[in-house]
Amino acid sequence: MLAQQVAKKYSAALFELAREKDLIDIAWDQFNSLAEFLRKDEAFLDFMEAPQISEQNKMALVKKVFESRLERPFYDFLLVLVRKRRIRFLPEIVEYFDNLVREDKGIARATCISATSISEAERKEIIAGLERKTSLRIELEERVDESLIGGMVVMVREQIIDGSIRHGLDLLRNRLLKVKVH
Repeated sequence: MLAQQVAKKYSAALFELAREKDLIDIAWDQFNSLAEFLRKDEAFLDFMEAPQISEQNKMALVKKVFESRLERPFYDFLLVLVRKRRIRFLPEIVEYFDNLVREDKGIARATCISATSISEAERKEIIAGLERKTSLRIELEERVDESLIGGMVVMVREQIIDGSIRHGLDLLRNRLLKVKVH
């Protein structure tokens, strides 16, 4: 809960900073690269969160790793996170920032979970349908879950569209359990 609150607050500040400096696309690119770095190097955040490491050493590491890789306002943003002891929330901040940029650009992520891989034609049809429904550009992630038996589950934003056979069977079972037999 705290991570979400902190991430929302700082990502909103970062987004406004990027918008003010007209650097949204650059920030998006640089923070996506930063997210990839954080996924690959867990030792960085462990070091940054270690209470026995001085703030000076943490600042020195941020300077060494990021000063030449990030635009000045974003580098300064990381320094603020270190000073305020909020650097541990950086992955969540980056994720919320990515969501803000996508929303600003009219892009939504959707996930399609199906029992088997979907064809390219089905993929295009799903994307077109979701774009019509949401008026957003859709980026579709696909996953296979054989437990669905057939059909698919599509998640976009806060909405779940469950057209799986597993879901249908669960609904049928619940209805049958409610039937009173005399």
